[in-house]
Order: sequence, then structure tokens, then C-alpha cells
Amino acid sequence: MKQTALTHIHRAMGAKMVPFAGFEMPVQYEGLIAEHHAVRQALGVFDVSHMGEFLVEGPEALDLIQSVTTNDASKLFPGKVQYSCMTNEQGGIVDDLLVYMLAENRYMLVVNASNIEKDFQWIQSKNRFDARLTDISDQTSLLAVQGPKAAEAMQSLTDVKLSDMGYYTFQYGRFAGIDHVLISATGYTGAGGFELYVPNEAAETLWKAVLEAGKPFGIKPCGLGARDTLRLEKAFCLYGNDIDDTTNPIEAGLGWITKFTKAFTASDIVKKVKEEGPKRKLVGFEMIDRGIPRHDYPILNDQGAVIGKVTSGTQSPSLNKAIGLGYVAPDSSAPGSEIYIDIRGKQLKAVVVKTPFL
Repeated sequence: MKQTALTHIHRAMGAKMVPFAGFEMPVQYEGLIAEHHAVRQALGVFDVSHMGEFLVEGPEALDLIQSVTTNDASKLFPGKVQYSCMTNEQGGIVDDLLVYMLAENRYMLVVNASNIEKDFQWIQSKNRFDARLTDISDQTSLLAVQGPKAAEAMQSLTDVKLSDMGYYTFQYGRFAGIDHVLISATGYTGAGGFELYVPNEAAETLWKAVLEAGKPFGIKPCGLGARDTLRLEKAFCLYGNDIDDTTNPIEAGLGWITKFTKAFTASDIVKKVKEEGPKRKLVGFEMIDRGIPRHDYPILNDQGAVIGKVTSGTQSPSLNKAIGLGYVAPDSSAPGSEIYIDIRGKQLKAVVVKTPFL
């Protein structure tokens, strides 16, 4: 099992550790609910060093990125980040990722932990360009400081004016006495905040400084449990649950990051799905009857026929109700549609709602 540079600290802080994507990761410290509310109302810090980072460099770095990703990376400029995904030969999703333009002919891709090796091999197999791909995942630590008070709480640690940073932009700066920290106004919680990329040897210094600076603002260390409930309230897709190699970007509601102004892997197949309409759609739903929907539970219509399945579900701490995402037939996908979730043999009523939930 892989460890991050901070695993020993999580253990010392009493975190409950679980295996996740080949890593030993904290799932919670004080408890999921307390950590969730801290991020929504103040701020929390996550160790997300299990994520993967690749450098793409060279005269044709952009050409390589354009050929494997669905979004239009030509719109990027140094200091800008883009959400995108990569498709396979059938139009399924290899992974969703972030694309950072570091400088001309120099980019960083941030990929999901469970897909690091798969993604690297996939991009390399498509690299017929004058571009060099380097996996820097094992040398890179990543902290996510998330919540509405993140900018105010972290400002004492850096000269970079955090409150002036636009969403999905980044800057290099000195942070907590560490030079050349990549400070990114991104995150997976929908609560605002920053992601901080540093070499492994600086991770412990950064972690301690962030907790110390955040103390007067009510910061809490947070685990994967709260990360999941926070992202689900914002209907952010989780790879392996809501999207995978068999789902295409259109049915997953990712048409907004799928640009047909250029060719990418299977772009003709994906375009056809867009033109003809998908056979199923990823929707958000709220439970009306009491029960918590879980991954892979069947979704039924009022006749009891299976029309899809749940991909993610939880009890939302912010809304105090059970919510979920799932694929359903198009005729059951409009907000207000009544559906039923098969929870251990019981057909419990739910309703399709607009997302995000919060």
C-alpha cells in the first residue's frame, strides 16, 4: 500500500485510515459530519497527495493534449486551469482531469489516483508528437484548503493576494516559507478555496503551517468521507462511480467540456451521441421515502421496471436529506420525474431534481 508524505501525521492525529486507490488514506478524523460542516461554513484541509501529476512539455505539447482531451486547451494561457476528460476508442471516459498551462509549451495534467498508470500509458500511446510526458506524481504532494474562509485564513502565509485569484486560475508564490508553491484556486468541494502543490519534502511544513494559520478560523483536518459528501452535494462526478470507461461525456452531463472544434479520440462517436441524443442520462435525485441510495442500487419506474442504476448516494449533511446521482432512461430524466430506488428489496420513492443539490 502506498503512503503519502503525511501518512505518519494522519496516524498520529488519530485519523481512521482506509485503503483507497492503492494508498493508505484518512477517511475521517473527528467525524464526517463535523468535517463536512467545517468546510461548508469555515474551512478544512485535505491531504490529496494520492492524485497524479504529469508534465507535458515540448513544441507540440498542446497538440498532444488537444488530441487526447475533450475540452479546447488552446483557450488556456499561463496561469489558467481547465477541467476536461479523455475518451477511449469507443467514446467512453478514460479519466476526468485538470489541465494547467504552466508556460508556453509546458502543461501539467492532474489525474485521478486510481488511474495514474492507466492514464500515463494511454497518453503515451497517443504521443506521436514532439512532446515529452513525465510522471511527477511520486514526488508531488497536494493539499486542498477548502471553504469560504480559506483565503482570509491562509493570507498570512503568502504574499499572493488570495482573494483576488479567479476560479480556475493559479499562481506560483512563496507559501508558509516554501518557495515556488503552485497555488491553485480550484477544488472538489464547491466551497471555494485553494489547492497547494509542493515537493514531498515540504509537505509536513505546509500541513502544520496551514493548520496553525487556520486555527483562529475553525479549520479542521478532513478525510475522504467529507470529500465525498461535499462533492456529491455539488454533483461533481467521481471517476469509477459516476463516470468510467463505459460512460460517454454526453450522457454523463459533460457536454460543456466536450468541444467539437477539434478532433480528439472517438470525437466522431461522441458527436453522434450528442446529435442523436444519449440512450441514458446522469441525473440527480432526492429521496422522498426514507432510505439512503448506494452505488449500483437499481432505479425503477412506477411499474417496477429497471430504468437505470444509482452511481453515487449519501445522506447530505447540509440538506439533511438523502441524495444521489444515477443513470436513467431519457424519458425519466426531467426534473420532477418520480423514480423508485430498490433498497434491499424495498421500492422507495425519489424525485429527479436539478443539480447541483446545493
